[in-house]
Amino acid sequence: MNIHTLQLGELRANCYIAETAPNQCIAVDIGGQPRLLLEFLKMKKLELSKILLTHGHFDHIGGVAEVAESTGAEVYIHSDDAVMLGSASASLATLISCMPFNPVKNYTEVKDGSIITDGNYNFRVLHTPGHSMGSVCYICDDVIFSGDTLFCCSIGRTNFPGSSPEAMNLSLEKIYNLDGNYRVFPGHDDKTELEYERNSNPYFRRFRG
Repeated sequence: MNIHTLQLGELRANCYIAETAPNQCIAVDIGGQPRLLLEFLKMKKLELSKILLTHGHFDHIGGVAEVAESTGAEVYIHSDDAVMLGSASASLATLISCMPFNPVKNYTEVKDGSIITDGNYNFRVLHTPGHSMGSVCYICDDVIFSGDTLFCCSIGRTNFPGSSPEAMNLSLEKIYNLDGNYRVFPGHDDKTELEYERNSNPYFRRFRG
């Protein structure tokens, strides 16, 4: 699977564009600057069919409304974070952002174990609460889109409304115990590999035995 990366929005969150079939793609998180993404799709001659959201914080959804309206792409989010798509306060935009909040009105709720099929690929939803109640990872073949759950040698913050250090620990253990190695594409900063994180991430230390 060919994966492109754009850093969008005020907090430069990673937006991943994954090609799922000839001239077809999905996007994982769109934190802002929708016109940049639309220009990228035009340049690459890609049709966006779906937008998969790892969670509902403003820096991951800020550009979703305009892109979805322009492309007709379907939007997916975990049911526990769905309220954030229509609320500046719930999405933390009121607390942190200086940009206008654009609510997303049409979306499909997912849950743990949901399968989203696009083109030649299936994306499995792994519910990983901790950073937010509805945080998820999307797993496809040897790839994990980990959102703000797992970063290279770090993890997402757990001091926001709706965050939970205890839930984060359980989610990290779930990821640690996945079979095999994966390429990990996080919500911020550089990509990594799960096996490297198992051995090097200090937040995985408790699971190493």
